[in-house]
Amino acid sequence: MFPSLFVLLYVAHLLADYPLQTDHQASHKANRGAAGWRANLTHATTHVIACLLVLVAAAVVLDESVGVLPGAAAVALIGATHAWIDRRWPVAAWMRIARQQKWAAAGGAAHVDQAAHVLVLAAAALTLTALS
Repeated sequence: MFPSLFVLLYVAHLLADYPLQTDHQASHKANRGAAGWRANLTHATTHVIACLLVLVAAAVVLDESVGVLPGAAAVALIGATHAWIDRRWPVAAWMRIARQQKWAAAGGAAHVDQAAHVLVLAAAALTLTALS
């Protein structure tokens, strides 16, 4: 079950992070104030919806269903952590701690950002598998 859930959640992530993310969301999701939070939370909501849809698909097509409560908790965690990571300061802080400032300046932050998201997706898929 883990491989199926992980791949489906990762596909949902890719769809929500790239073709479904608007230019406005990408440009403003880390901004301070209400407009920044609105862009951020709208983008995170896209992730939540995409993840819910793939969990439903897993249940219907692959006959690999997770419980409603664990599924809802996993999707909420994915949405919340996605919003937090996308504020950009957590990635910047990690890269300072890891002494990766040169890599950050050369575009490495996007890779660290994606690694953080994929780690959350793997943890969610693993937890859902363990609870099912």
